[in-house]
Amino acid sequence: MMDNDNSLNKRPTFKRARNISMTSIFITMMLIWLLLSVTSVLTLKQYAQKNLALTAATMTYSLEAAVVFADGPAATETLAALGQQGQFSTAEVRDKQQNILASWHYTRKDPGDTFSNFISHWLFPAPIIQPIRHNGETIGEVRLTARDSSISHFIWFSLAVLTGCILLASGIAITLTRHLHNGLVEALKNITDVVHDVRSNRNFSRRVSEERIAEFHRFALDFNSLLDEMEEWQLRLQAKNAQLLRTALHDPLTGLANRAAFRSGINTLMNNSDARKTSALLFLDGDNFKYINDTWGHATGDRVLIEIAKRLAEFGGLRHKAYRLGRR
Repeated sequence: MMDNDNSLNKRPTFKRARNISMTSIFITMMLIWLLLSVTSVLTLKQYAQKNLALTAATMTYSLEAAVVFADGPAATETLAALGQQGQFSTAEVRDKQQNILASWHYTRKDPGDTFSNFISHWLFPAPIIQPIRHNGETIGEVRLTARDSSISHFIWFSLAVLTGCILLASGIAITLTRHLHNGLVEALKNITDVVHDVRSNRNFSRRVSEERIAEFHRFALDFNSLLDEMEEWQLRLQAKNAQLLRTALHDPLTGLANRAAFRSGINTLMNNSDARKTSALLFLDGDNFKYINDTWGHATGDRVLIEIAKRLAEFGGLRHKAYRLGRR
């Protein structure tokens, strides 16, 4: 029995299994968050690079005339007008000989944080270069460097939204899991309580209540049917034992207590000093009973014994006990 108790103590509880399930949900959500974050950032990198290349390609049409006539102020004005829209942080226009014709640089109000600088260098390790053409001939190029502030803000916002969605999904999953586990725990606790009561106290009248889960409900019905059979068997066994006990302690002819019951009663009486002082023992014998048997037969003798036993029982009532010590 002690070995069984030790083995039960070593087994994980349902609460621990639920904690393991919660941990697995948390790890799964973290892996999903990491995968979606990496995928989103890589997709954003491709989108930002293509968007900056498209911006540079669009600018070449506006800068074509300025490069043809080597008009640096006009090119600078064009770069400044577009740069104020937040499309890029640095722009250079060079002619065919790689001489800088015009340039524009976004002036930060703050030095910027490490994350923004890292994002800028990771997304755009080198400036985007787009050639400027005139009549099919390359006459210069424009170089653009993306502004990291807008990109980093977008990344922060995307990660915040993604994190919020993951936390919401995790909360819903944990809530549903906890609700399901609570239902399972209640169902199992109800069943185990009934089983423990039946095993420990032999209380076969207990029944498992109806369960909401179909499998547990089916099990409860089958288990209750088994308890019905066990209760019926127990009642029959008790009735049989009571009958055997009565047969063992009573005379089959007269119904009076027999010699075995007398011995048990006298031992109990002798062990009780108070009852021993206030009790009396009477021995009765029927005169000429053999003559009755020999003259009118044993059936008549049996009727005489039955009548004597009946009168003794009526006389003694519940207070006095009558026994038959003789044999038929």
